[in-house]
Amino acid sequence: MSVIPLVNSSVSPLLQVRDLKMHFPVKEGVFMRTGKYNKAVDGVSFDIMPGETLGLVGESGCGKSTLGRCIARLYQPTAGEVIFNGTDISRLGRKPLMPFRRDIQMIFQDPMESLNSRHTVGEILEEPFIVQSIGDKAFRRQRVKELLEVVGLPARSVTRYPFEFSGGQRQRIGIARSIALNPKLIICDEPVSALDVSIQSQILNLLIDLQKEFNLSYLFIAHDLAVVKHISDRIAIMYLGKIVESGVGESIYRTARHPYTQSLISAIPVPDPHHKSHRQVLVGDVPSPINPPSGCAFHTRCPQVMDICRSATPALSADRQPVSCHLYNT
Repeated sequence: MSVIPLVNSSVSPLLQVRDLKMHFPVKEGVFMRTGKYNKAVDGVSFDIMPGETLGLVGESGCGKSTLGRCIARLYQPTAGEVIFNGTDISRLGRKPLMPFRRDIQMIFQDPMESLNSRHTVGEILEEPFIVQSIGDKAFRRQRVKELLEVVGLPARSVTRYPFEFSGGQRQRIGIARSIALNPKLIICDEPVSALDVSIQSQILNLLIDLQKEFNLSYLFIAHDLAVVKHISDRIAIMYLGKIVESGVGESIYRTARHPYTQSLISAIPVPDPHHKSHRQVLVGDVPSPINPPSGCAFHTRCPQVMDICRSATPALSADRQPVSCHLYNT
């Protein structure tokens, strides 16, 4: 098991994920018996420091969102550890987990789906305080006004419903809800992918400003490396439930090692009409996590595949830019 190296190893990590797995049972046959498992997350390890952003990148279906939900304990992991501030929360029950829910929050991809359409914005933002039994009604109302101000929405928004706002405004409401209890870690599950490009930059800048103001740590999940580059200190590339490469943001962009990472970077558009593109197009789709390929999971699409790739699974190297590829392990 190799862990993504930290930029500053002198400080204790806020979050430590160790060999985390999330295998969903697949029911088959007349009697709906479990015959196989969907290995959505299959042995992932990394650390996140206080005030740091780790970008997690990969195609749809690679297990990014499932990993985030396991850390937030929306899912019960199959195996592994999620150590938050020195405590393994991966097996905690509902009651002992409650205090940690204040410190770990989540921003979802679709703000319309994640906000209760029957509640006003005021009711939505008051709910975290009610669930955690914090403050009286006057305190909660004052705190809601402050939250709206922090995310750039007018105080009159408290009486309006989510459908009365634009997509970007709804995501601001989701962000306000996520910071309501002064958390230490926020899991951002593709928070800008459903927004227009012009609005994406506004939301990203808001997240950066909030991070500086409240010393937040982010796990920023996305499929767009260009977006991740703007906000992340370190980047991890995920493919079919595993981390295949990781490192400091600029290093990943300058010297990508894994063929999958190289392909993702080649797909980033360059705003220069004279730039000659060297796009590395991948053939085929991500294999099924129910029946993953033998050996290296990427070998069915890799342009540099070797015989060893079809039979042996490469380990994640233990250097400054870990990579799981036989090109560097042989």
